[in-house]
Parts: sequence; structure tokens; C-alpha cells
Amino acid sequence: MIQAETETRNGSTSARTSTHTYLEFERSIAELDNQIETLLEQGGDTASTVASIEAKIETRLEALYKRLDPWQKTQIARHPARPHFSEYVDGIVSCYTALSGDRKFGDDNALLGGLGKIRGQSVVIMGHEKGNDTESRIRHNFGMTRPEGYRKAVRLMDMAERFSIPVVSFVDTAGAYPGRGAEERGQAEAIARSIDRGLSLRVPFITVIVGEGGSGGAVAIATADKVMMLEHSIYSVISPEGCASILWRDGAKVQEAAKAMKITAQDLKRLKIIDRIIKEPVGGAHRSPDTAIKSVEVEIVKAMNALKKTDKEALIMQRREKFLNIGRSLM
Repeated sequence: MIQAETETRNGSTSARTSTHTYLEFERSIAELDNQIETLLEQGGDTASTVASIEAKIETRLEALYKRLDPWQKTQIARHPARPHFSEYVDGIVSCYTALSGDRKFGDDNALLGGLGKIRGQSVVIMGHEKGNDTESRIRHNFGMTRPEGYRKAVRLMDMAERFSIPVVSFVDTAGAYPGRGAEERGQAEAIARSIDRGLSLRVPFITVIVGEGGSGGAVAIATADKVMMLEHSIYSVISPEGCASILWRDGAKVQEAAKAMKITAQDLKRLKIIDRIIKEPVGGAHRSPDTAIKSVEVEIVKAMNALKKTDKEALIMQRREKFLNIGRSLM
């Protein structure tokens, strides 16, 4: 990644300076942003030149993001500036009350959740939280959940069913935490019970994959009626790096692995593993987080309204059939 100081502009007026992280394939965009920064530092009448460069950036971003390969999408899905669970809660949930602990061992900051309202509709909401700086990433364990996190998810789903409230989950994890303590406390069993609870829920269940959807750590809170993905997110049984090391014993094969694994939203929609793709702003959700968050809100509300009409028993039957049918069309 490339770190660069860029100006946040309002029209042609400089507002504040912030550090922007560019992906390697965005190098040409970084160079154009640096040109604007230089012009603004020089002062004078640069409005027309800045506007011209900004138009060029927009055109270049559109062209660049139309031809992304799976490995580039993986890099975007992991972008540190991409909005995380906490930003989605702040942006679309009102009256939010966080709930902590699994009532068995402790609390897990990698998976957060609670009660709130989305456009007046009460929901139980939960999701992986990666954090946005070194301190918060360590506190949230980089979004890698331990058993107590998945047991908290089950507790939240139980509560949702008890009070007939829809469940909304946000997936963004490289995978469940593989540490010794997590395994000793029953990581696989906790994931399995969370998957099973999602499949048996008698209320609407909506999942949005907003970044990485890695392995069982993602599926544990994604056995939903409607599974949606942001346009440049990924969803896979293993990371491209892990796949490359197993199949080729060569970490340099990540691009080949990403392509073979069919991990992009577009591939997964075609394979009927997900239900809907949510379009991202030009340049990805990390370039315009507020726009991305609002797009997600619109799709969640649409899904909730559609699922309200479905009978509880029909919800369970349709959800189970949906997941049992995955892969059958390929046989």
C-alpha cells in the first residue's frame, strides 16, 4: 500500500489534510492527488486546473474499477479505511444499545452486537469489528472471533426470536481466531451452534458481507434469508494466501488462487451463493464511506420489508433449502 498526504476538498477549496492509503494498483491516482496537493500549496488561481485533474481522477477511477481482478478486489475488501461494523451502526442504527458477554465465559470484542432501530424498525444487529487503528485493532483482535463471540451471537439470536425482532449481521473477518485458548474453549462447536441457530431462526435474518467473509468465522453469522455483498467484498472458505500455500506451496501464487476460488461478489451471485450485490461508490467504499453506508441501509430496509410477509415456518424451510441447494447446480 502507498501512504500519501492528500487534501480533502470542498469544490476547489482546501478543507483539511488527511492521510490516504492507496493500493498498489492505484498508484496513478495517488500521483494525480499529489499534483492537486502541490497546486493547493502553491496558492493562486488554481481552481480550473484542480477541477480538470479531479475530473481526470474520476474518469481513471471508473476505468480502473471496472476491470478489477479477484486479487485486486481482495485488497479492496481489506482496505483499512473501508467502513467497519461500528461505522455502520453509527450511520444507520438509532437507539443502539450494545449487549455484551455470552453468559458462559466472557465478552469478545471481535464480534459486537445489540439492539437498535433501522428507520424505525427494531432489529437485533451484530457484526465483526476489525478496528481502525493499532490500538483498536488489537482490542478487537482484528475481527477474528473467539468461541465466546459466537456464543454471544447465539444469545442475540435467541433474544431476537423471543421478541420477534429481525436479525441483521455484518460480516467482515479473515476467519475465526485459531489460537490455542479459542480451540480449548470449543471454537468449532461454537461456530457450528451459531450456524445451526441461524438456520432455525423464526424471524427474518439478513446478512451483509461488507469486507472479508472468511471461512466458518463468516458463515457462523451468515446463514441468513438474504445474503448480500458489497460490490468489492470477498467471501471464501480460505484466504487466497492460504489456498496458494496449500495447493502450490508458493505464496506468490495468490493472484492465481484468488481467480480460481471464485471469491468475488460477481462470481458468488452467479453461483447462487449470495442473493444480491450492493453497488459501491466509484473507487470503493473506502473512498466514500457515507455513500456506501447509505446504500447498505437502503438494501437492508428493502430486504426486511420483503421478508415481513413470509410465515415463520416458511422462513425456516426456505432458508434451509437455500443453503442445502448451494453447489447442487454445479453437480
